[in-house]
Amino acid sequence: MQSIFGTDGIRGIFNKEITYSIAYKVGYALGYEVQSHNPILIGRDTRISGEILFEAISRGINAAGKEFIYLGICPTPAIPFLIKKEKFASGIMISASHNPPEYNGIKIFDNNGEKIKKDFENRIELIIKGLNKNKLSAYKSKSIIQSKNLLNIYIQGLLDTMGDENLEGMKIILDTCYGSATTCAESIFKNLGANVKVINNEKDGLKINLNCGSTCLEPLIKAIKENGADMGFSFDGDADRVIGVDSKGNILDGDHILFLWGRQLLEEKLLTNKIIISTKMANLGFEKTWNKIGGILYRTEVGDKFIFEAIKKKKALLGGEQSGHILSKINNFCGDGILTAIQISKFCKKQNISLKSWLNSSFIPYPQKLTNIFLNFDLQNMTDLNKGFINETIERFSTIKKDNYRVYIRPSGTEPVLRVLVEAKNKKEVDTLSTKIVTELRATINKISNNL
Repeated sequence: MQSIFGTDGIRGIFNKEITYSIAYKVGYALGYEVQSHNPILIGRDTRISGEILFEAISRGINAAGKEFIYLGICPTPAIPFLIKKEKFASGIMISASHNPPEYNGIKIFDNNGEKIKKDFENRIELIIKGLNKNKLSAYKSKSIIQSKNLLNIYIQGLLDTMGDENLEGMKIILDTCYGSATTCAESIFKNLGANVKVINNEKDGLKINLNCGSTCLEPLIKAIKENGADMGFSFDGDADRVIGVDSKGNILDGDHILFLWGRQLLEEKLLTNKIIISTKMANLGFEKTWNKIGGILYRTEVGDKFIFEAIKKKKALLGGEQSGHILSKINNFCGDGILTAIQISKFCKKQNISLKSWLNSSFIPYPQKLTNIFLNFDLQNMTDLNKGFINETIERFSTIKKDNYRVYIRPSGTEPVLRVLVEAKNKKEVDTLSTKIVTELRATINKISNNL
């Protein structure tokens, strides 16, 4: 059986890769697998399909003889936070993160609030594989719908990370992208005293991530300039990542966040082994500048679960992705876009420095070009011959490495695309090499596609 798990849980287009049947079976398998009789916590983002998938998952959990509590629409990081604080048996977030509205997904957390590891995924898949509906338990537990305002406990947890600091006098724009951040981002910043304006702040599952949010910064940049704001933050659909923008429209991505935050910890002698964890997508300019100031950058495969594993292994205090998914010790290394945003704001206020000035002190990024090659077939289900043909082409280009340029090619773990990243000190070299690689890869893929 082909694995249903990708780099971040289960994900795909609703009613194609993600169906009611799969969601039901996942709920059943999780309910069967967890040992604790405490309830399982379930949350979702604003997508319309989330209600249907919630119904399927909750019925599956019930069929396995377990109970659940439904948190409703919430940021993904609320789930692991509340699992640990309220002693839930496990947790599920129904979300496709930064993907467009037609996608959805299932992220599963264990009783420690950590995303489940490969062996747990394998056990769930084995249960699903052997599942026979006629043999499902007829047990109907009394499921618990939210009995107290759990979301407020999560919100208070974020406010507590600020200590005695506030954001009074700061003018900040937030883009909540019609997603999970609409539930609490505005109130958190207002409670901290900031002058806040929020765009795309309706809970609208038909608009989530469309021309807004962390993957489309133009609306945020426009709002910052029109309102004369000090800075702005743009979240993705489930609010586990964030991208910042300064008063002049300059972008503070995950690489800059890691460098600036890491440098501060380094100067305070708080960064264990002087190490930051990032992925193979991290900018080469980031790595070289970080090395120059005495730091070490350890790269992993793309995906926050790989970053988390490396953080534990290397005893690091900070890690993340260029896309704005930041893991810090503050909240037990759970990616939280709202937490990251208030910590960046807190630093600027405490140091009496603008985000523009702070960003100006960061590294100079190497020009990068990321190209998505869309696939009309499943890489996993190809013949060994065709798969080998593509892998050989990828390997040939991926081994091109010099001191001042780098190529990284990988299949997406969440969409049917091949991602091609080329970076170099010289933009012309980036464009030339990227065009050459993408043209050859597309020719290879079209040749295979025509023979399928």
